[in-house]
Amino acid sequence: MTKQTKTKDYFSALSSDLPASIVVFLVALPLCLGVALASNAPLFSGIIAGVCGGVVVGIFSKSHLSVSGPAAGLTAIVASAITSLASFEAFLVVVVLSGMIQILLGFFKAGIIGDYVPNSVIKGMLAAIGLILILNQFPHLLGDSASLEIDENTPNPDKGNIFVNFFKAFGNINAAAVIIGGICLAFYFLWEGWVADKKGFIKLFPTPLIIVFIGVGLNALFGTLQIVTPLSDDHLVRIPVASSSSEFWSFFTTPDWSFITHKDVWVLAVTIALVASLESLLSIEAVDDLDPYQRVTPTNRELKAQGIGNVVSGLLGGIPVTSVIVRSSANVLAGAKTKMSTIYHGIFLLLSVAFIPTILNLIPKAALAAILIYTGYKLAKPSLFKAFYKKGMDVFLPFVITIVAILVTDLLKGVIIGIIVGLFFAFRSNFRKAVFVVNDDKRYLFRLRKDVSFLNKAIIKHKLEEVPENAIVIIDARRADYIDRDVVETIEDFILHAHLKNIKVELHTSAFVDHGFSYKILANNNEDGHLRRNYEEVIEAVIQSGNYKRYN
Repeated sequence: MTKQTKTKDYFSALSSDLPASIVVFLVALPLCLGVALASNAPLFSGIIAGVCGGVVVGIFSKSHLSVSGPAAGLTAIVASAITSLASFEAFLVVVVLSGMIQILLGFFKAGIIGDYVPNSVIKGMLAAIGLILILNQFPHLLGDSASLEIDENTPNPDKGNIFVNFFKAFGNINAAAVIIGGICLAFYFLWEGWVADKKGFIKLFPTPLIIVFIGVGLNALFGTLQIVTPLSDDHLVRIPVASSSSEFWSFFTTPDWSFITHKDVWVLAVTIALVASLESLLSIEAVDDLDPYQRVTPTNRELKAQGIGNVVSGLLGGIPVTSVIVRSSANVLAGAKTKMSTIYHGIFLLLSVAFIPTILNLIPKAALAAILIYTGYKLAKPSLFKAFYKKGMDVFLPFVITIVAILVTDLLKGVIIGIIVGLFFAFRSNFRKAVFVVNDDKRYLFRLRKDVSFLNKAIIKHKLEEVPENAIVIIDARRADYIDRDVVETIEDFILHAHLKNIKVELHTSAFVDHGFSYKILANNNEDGHLRRNYEEVIEAVIQSGNYKRYN
């Protein structure tokens, strides 16, 4: 695709990307501030990271819909790093170095890691984040500001975790927040249902933007009519306000390079680079799955883009960035078509804190909570659980366990647990399907399929030992792609001693040659006349028999 073609595509998608970028901006703004606060970092560092994630990563990435910014999955690491280094400027050195490491990972083609995560785990991650969004935002919908707006499950030891905050919120209800949040949420569901099949001008109005206007308007109305006490302070968005341009530029911080020789700085840089890279790859995989056009992001290029974003963020005074699923999901659901949406949202973040912070500080968190709760519902709809249940336990259990693991731990640990569970079921499925044993009367069929590993040796040996005297054993390996040498030796040993029990063994000779079976064994098998009957007819007769036992 030429540069001229790309420019044309970006221009034609402007009507979709611009409204979507406003939605992402409204979602990202409180998240940037919340993640910075949870990381024990200056609030403005979260905004800087959001701008770098949107503009810098957006420019260098080839992802069409992914949105990058500060992620709550790193808050525990960042907060601990800042505390241990006792200097935010020293931590900025860590951010820059971690970005450089990510760039190297991209050149070493480490992006392939994301391709080995099962789809059930990715879907489970999305559903878990959706549930976390709902739980995490409900306190704000009810007017209890005990927790921050974060896009993963990162408990704050001073404020409790999302479950504690969820239940505690019902004891700290704010009337104005409940009215604003309830009306906004109900409007969101009704409006989306009404415009779903509509076309034309009505589609140009992004629902979250309407929600924000409703929230600000209702709060202003409460202040005018004194129906209920209007929301203020912690219940509204809080952005640092600069009284002059010099004060605004003072919000930016530069790294203290005297710390670059410290061992802890390098250890932390490697840790953040690895965790941020894994989270970005998982997010990219999930976003590509959500993409209605099913476009695929070059993962190695994404690692380089994330690295460049972190280098710039660290140089300007920002915390680390990753590809983040909540903002990316909001971007997809808002109808974005190209990566210009994420770039626009980064520009809006910068312009908003520079020129209209006072206006943005009028937005009620309850209105933003309604937007995020609806996004969470779209990610964790009941129909998704039903669809995975119909696919079978081998898929459903990794999906559910991933969700539970993320809810009770955090995003990274939960996904790792989900991958382990997914691998277990994959091995289990392969183990069960690799060996197929049936018998009727004294005719036994051993069919070896796919990859027969040493793990299958025990069941094969046990079933061969159960074969009674005077039986006929048919061993079919035509469908096996690989047979482990231990299994080959087990079968060969059985064939060599089968005559002691007057057991006749029939092999499909050509199928065993490629798997390392002894030519002597195969030759003896033929010489003994064990292939006198039609091989296919015998197998079919065994399988079609109505009174056989099956082991697999």
